[in-house]
Amino acid sequence: MDYVIEIMEASMASRAGELNALLASLSASAVPLTEQQWAAVIEARDTVTVVAKGPGGRLVGMASICRTLLPTGTKWWIEDVVVDPGCRGCGLGRRLVQTLIDHAISHGGGTVMLTSRPSREAANALYRSMGFERKETNVYRMKL
Repeated sequence: MDYVIEIMEASMASRAGELNALLASLSASAVPLTEQQWAAVIEARDTVTVVAKGPGGRLVGMASICRTLLPTGTKWWIEDVVVDPGCRGCGLGRRLVQTLIDHAISHGGGTVMLTSRPSREAANALYRSMGFERKETNVYRMKL
């Protein structure tokens, strides 16, 4: 099957229903975004979101990368990598992530970081096969 990977454009905010369905398959606790919230994500400075389109232009995957400029160097964080459950196993996750890596390289490079739950075995195997190395660190969060 032929899939197209492209950078999300502002007009895609109108497809909030499809985007929210992808988010729901990433996390059961994901809160659906409004069209306006999707527009803000798409237009956010230093953030790029790519989508995978299947037959008829149906959205079947997405992933985002955000650049952070720090005194210790440029870091790129890949987040929210998701492929429609019916399309998994055909290389879309790899293509989405590689597109984001290529974007980071073309915009000055640095270090690309991502996190993945240990239970996501296929995703973790993908990231290792792409050259990512596990970093011994603790990730903390604080909800505000």
